Amino acid sequence: MPTGWTRLLALFGAMAALFLALPAQASAGSAQIAALQVAMTALGLYPHPVDGITGSWTQQAVRTFQSQQGLTVDGIAGPQTRTALGKRGKPSLGARPMRAGQRGWDVAALQFLLHERGFEPGGYDGGFGPNTQNAVRRFQSAAHVGVDGVAGPATLNALRGNQVVSTSPIGPVRFFRPVPGPIGDGFGWIPPGRRHTGVDFPEPTGTPIHAGGVGVVSFAGFNTGGYGNLVVITHRLGFESWYAHMSRLAASAGQHVSGGQTIGYVGSTGHATGPHLHFEVRHFGTPVDPVPYLLGYRAASAHPGAPSRRSAGVRKRRAGRCRPNGDARGRGADPLTARLDRCP
Repeated sequence: MPTGWTRLLALFGAMAALFLALPAQASAGSAQIAALQVAMTALGLYPHPVDGITGSWTQQAVRTFQSQQGLTVDGIAGPQTRTALGKRGKPSLGARPMRAGQRGWDVAALQFLLHERGFEPGGYDGGFGPNTQNAVRRFQSAAHVGVDGVAGPATLNALRGNQVVSTSPIGPVRFFRPVPGPIGDGFGWIPPGRRHTGVDFPEPTGTPIHAGGVGVVSFAGFNTGGYGNLVVITHRLGFESWYAHMSRLAASAGQHVSGGQTIGYVGSTGHATGPHLHFEVRHFGTPVDPVPYLLGYRAASAHPGAPSRRSAGVRKRRAGRCRPNGDARGRGADPLTARLDRCP
């Protein structure tokens, strides 16, 4: 084989190995990895949630498949492994417009992209059925591309881009905006080719940051992976909200919080070029676009001013039997529409 081709193949192998070895903590979900996991799931080799993030489980599934097929066992889903997967390993995403009735690797990747954008396809199975078609139509309508239920180049470009695409907040879990200002950098690929796992809110240092909803603080401290001072809140149904780059924390691990409660203050700790809040929503560990889940901004005042006679009387009557976000009482989770400082 010519030396040039040998070097090219070696480079391709190294890049593929690096891609499959990315740590989950540093990477958003990849549609290609998700498609691989869907294929491994169909073969009974990956009994775990499809999250688009490679790790030991994904690599072990690939190694097992390669061993079964008599291939080189390296844990990398290269061309030979993809070919051995048959219809589950092809065609590549973008090779054809995807429409109802089709199956394959590209459809599984499409389903994951729709999920990341908040337009649920009803699961990942690599089959373009009614649920996937409805999700494509909803996304096309929200992204203002031709609504035909066919995932062609324009739809894929919109799914891969960083355009904010949202209609109304989706359920069943929703989040208050953690700070009042507008969104800066959005979710997805942003210049110069960086994968952004959340959205940024440029705000002055010291601006209070409020919890997006009812939950339990699962982490509060300094993160050495670039997030700086970080608070992570665990919500119901596998959702988490992440609040990064804080100047200081106002929450501690194990603390129960309500929507609108102050949990920290805007800063620029970690890998940040200026003061802002990096806000993430993760579903079973996979970062998803937070925008479709966002309600308006509300803050629960920690130090209310002097009350009026009427409000003082209301609080006196309700004392001892009410708490912020009281309509969620007894459920320990975010209500469908969170309301602050209101008794049920």
